[in-house]
Amino acid sequence: MTAGSQTRTPKKVLVVDDHAAARESVADVLRHCGYAVTGLGSPMEALPCLEEDSIDLVITDLQMPGMDGLEFIRQIRHRKLPTQVLMITAHATISSAVEAMRYGAFDYLEKPFDVNQLERLVHSAIERGELVSPEPHVDSHGKLNSDDSLGMVGQSPVMCELRNRIRQIAQTEETVLICGESGTGKELVARAIHGLSQRADGELVSLNCPALSPQLTESELFGHRRGAFTGADDHRVGRFEMAQGGSIFLDEITEIDLALQSKLLRVLQEKTFEPVGSSETLTADARVVASTNRDLPKEIAEGNFRQDLYYRLAVVPITMPPLRDRGEDVQLLADFFLDRAAARLARTKCILEENARQLFADYHWPGNVRELENIITRACVLNDGSPINAGELRPWLEQPEGASGRTGSATSLPVGTSLEQMERKMIVATLEHFDGHRAKTAQALGIGVRTLSGKLRSYGFAPREKNFTEGSVNRPELPMASAIVADRGDKKVA
Repeated sequence: MTAGSQTRTPKKVLVVDDHAAARESVADVLRHCGYAVTGLGSPMEALPCLEEDSIDLVITDLQMPGMDGLEFIRQIRHRKLPTQVLMITAHATISSAVEAMRYGAFDYLEKPFDVNQLERLVHSAIERGELVSPEPHVDSHGKLNSDDSLGMVGQSPVMCELRNRIRQIAQTEETVLICGESGTGKELVARAIHGLSQRADGELVSLNCPALSPQLTESELFGHRRGAFTGADDHRVGRFEMAQGGSIFLDEITEIDLALQSKLLRVLQEKTFEPVGSSETLTADARVVASTNRDLPKEIAEGNFRQDLYYRLAVVPITMPPLRDRGEDVQLLADFFLDRAAARLARTKCILEENARQLFADYHWPGNVRELENIITRACVLNDGSPINAGELRPWLEQPEGASGRTGSATSLPVGTSLEQMERKMIVATLEHFDGHRAKTAQALGIGVRTLSGKLRSYGFAPREKNFTEGSVNRPELPMASAIVADRGDKKVA
């Protein structure tokens, strides 16, 4: 363990299920991932626990005597308890899934489920809680305080103007298009608009458009019926249906293909849609907030984006300021991310020397706020307890073409080192810091455990053999050569 580090406080997870074997199976998997897990047999036992202690995540069954999972979620939301919720059930239906999402569940899983999927959702749910917990305060009605900073660090004139614009826009029902470079915080603005709106009691449902194929994007947006296409083995609820009464955030909407753009245009014009493979027309009662990092006039001119859809989306446009235009905000953000890194890594806050601060002030930040956060996190992960100086940071900052004095790549390797080699060095260094613990490593790097496991397999790190059964997990020791906490492959939980 490096100097200045300390024992990390594990995230707290509460598993609520009246079946002891199933409850302990889930708890055992998550304990192995480094979480502090408590198991209880009913929501009636769980609610006092949630009132008394700060729980990061609740995992609840649906069918339970006395109070079912849906009522449990309603109670958590009604009491404004600061926890994320995952619902697990062997009796999932379309209606129960929609209700769970409407009443504040982060997501749901239907038994039997993939253990890796459980780990990924738990990590994502807790990460979401970390992102929203220090952000805007809510009043007694669950609405954001309009005098709050909206969770946006910065006091530059452009940020003050942005916050004022968000407050104006939020009170309307109009469609919003957020434009700006990657890493400027477009999703944070979408959350602030939703949280200040009259729809704040509903859900903000997000879709990352570039991550899916056209067919999958259509299914994610509108849902599908069993047999609609190869692999559609069951009904699926779409994001528009999940967002009924709330808002839907379409991140990087310019990545949607032209055929699907026409269907989205219809939703905006007529407020109706049909699930894939169905003739049933459903009403879309969700405010649409979209984002893009592209030059939309150029995309329209090149035939990549429909002009009529652009006009429908850009009823109220917002342009995100790049970090290079935010002046003194760079120092405020650097301190904010130093605090966050210290909390995530459970160590003393790192100190930036004055020459490091000046380097940050002079840098052009092509990756914007996201780049600054990544640089700060990387410096804190590799820090040995001494103040961080400009010499450590300079090799990690992208310099303008033709700049002199550049001697290394982002990891102080020789010029010409591939991105893959740089990524490997960072992952292995972080893994070593956490003594081979994959869940903690993934959390520090901001990626999922499954993604980390795939990277490590590609580097030649072999996971332990494992044999997962209901109620128990057998985990033979991993060879000392790799010294890595095992992933659980593609096993299923019954």
